[in-house]
Parts: sequence; structure tokens; C-alpha cells
Amino acid sequence: MHVAVIDTEVHTLVATINVFRGVVVDPNGLCTDPALFSPQLAQSLTAWKAAGYQVVWLEVPIDKAVLIPAAAQAGFIFHHSRPDSMMMTLRLAPDAVIPPYATHYIGAGGLVLNERQELLVVTERVHRHRRPHYYKLPGGALKPGEHLVDAAMREVREETGIHTRFLALMGFRHWHGYRYGKSDIYFICRLEPLTEEIQIQESEIEEAMWMPLERFLAGEHVGVFNKQMVAAAVHSEGLVPTWFEGYDADPESRELFVPGVGEESGN
Repeated sequence: MHVAVIDTEVHTLVATINVFRGVVVDPNGLCTDPALFSPQLAQSLTAWKAAGYQVVWLEVPIDKAVLIPAAAQAGFIFHHSRPDSMMMTLRLAPDAVIPPYATHYIGAGGLVLNERQELLVVTERVHRHRRPHYYKLPGGALKPGEHLVDAAMREVREETGIHTRFLALMGFRHWHGYRYGKSDIYFICRLEPLTEEIQIQESEIEEAMWMPLERFLAGEHVGVFNKQMVAAAVHSEGLVPTWFEGYDADPESRELFVPGVGEESGN
């Protein structure tokens, strides 16, 4: 008679150790049964703590979300979420450092000035009732992995239909208490117009126009920040995009800006 052998041994979770002696659990190795996961997690935590590791990083895919209550019961807390997963953490050492998740939004606005000293400005639909005729520079939030240079040109093109060339980074503002309690950094970028026919993005933009520079600077329906950035751009080269030979990094994933000193400073 053949007797089936049932494996009752509890195995530790599949994981790797990062350079900070943190345990990174392999989400693909997680089961989908909380009754099996709980003792497996408990045994793993005992072993990892005895080995002197600092923190456990537990990414739970959304199709295994049933495991989250068991992890919370073991002491894990939420760190951040993405559309397809939730990251949870647990300190194994009381003084272990857990870096916070992203704390800022990043945006870019385009300061587009043509040869006639006219500035490209827009009025957003969302503000048309609260602040009618409030003129601002076109711009918006960066997409994940997008460079400032590309974002500024894209936002101007999407909102106004104007194609541009990036010239320089003119300045930025930094504030707190923005969306979901996060902070926000907004960069103003000097752009050269390559076209002039405006085609507004009707879903977001109420009005777009080429406004004489002096009218913009004197306008009562223009924010102080925008006025100051535009005024500074008239008298400053700003920071121009560049790259350093020998810099051990990928230009596809990084940007560098240096003070502009004329046409030869940019790349």
C-alpha cells in the first residue's frame, strides 16, 4: 500500500539581503493562503532577527492582498502602495532606519517668449470661476521617469499646441502641504518657440494667448511668482542643460544643469 508523505515542515520565505542588511522578501515566492503564510512568516522573522538583520521589506502583490492582515498581525506597517502592490515594513532592530517613501511632487512650467517680446500664457478651466482671467505659464506635473527638459516642452505642447526648444532652467519654488499632504517643487523653464499657432487643450485650458511682456508684468491677474520668474528670465541666462565627460552615470536617467554663460555653455 502506498502511503502519501505530507511535508509539514515550515520553510522560511524566499528573500535577499540588501546592502543595508535589510531583508527583501521575494513577492513571487509568497503563497496565497494566510494559514500557511502566518507560520512561515513567524519562522522567517525569528531566523532573520537572530541573524542580526535590520528591516524586513515585504511587497504584497494585489492578487495576494489576503496576506496583508496576517502581516499586520505580525507587526508590519504600510510603507507605500502602487497600483499593483503594497509595500510593508517591519523593524527587526529598534534603531533601524527605514527611508521614507517619496515626499514631493515635481512640476515644470514653460516660459515661452517670442521675438516680438510676447509671452505664451494660459487660463485653466479649473480656475475660471474662482479666478477668472488669471493668466499663468503653461505647465504641469512630470510623469514617472521623465526629464525636466522633456516635461516642460511636453506640457507646453499639450496645453497650447506650441512646439518649443529648451533653453534654460530659470528657477523654482518649493512649498509644503500640497496634495495628500505632500510637498511640491515647481521648476520654471525658459523655452524658445518653434511654432506660434495656438491650439488649446480644451479639456484643461480655457484660454491661451501670446501676451505682450509688459502687459503680463503689469497685470493684476498674474501671480507674483510667475511675474518674478519672467522678470528674472529677461536678465539672466539661467541654468543650462549639460553633461560632463567622464561622469559615471546614464544621461537617460539623470539631468545636469549649470549656470549659463552664453551660447557655448549648453550641450
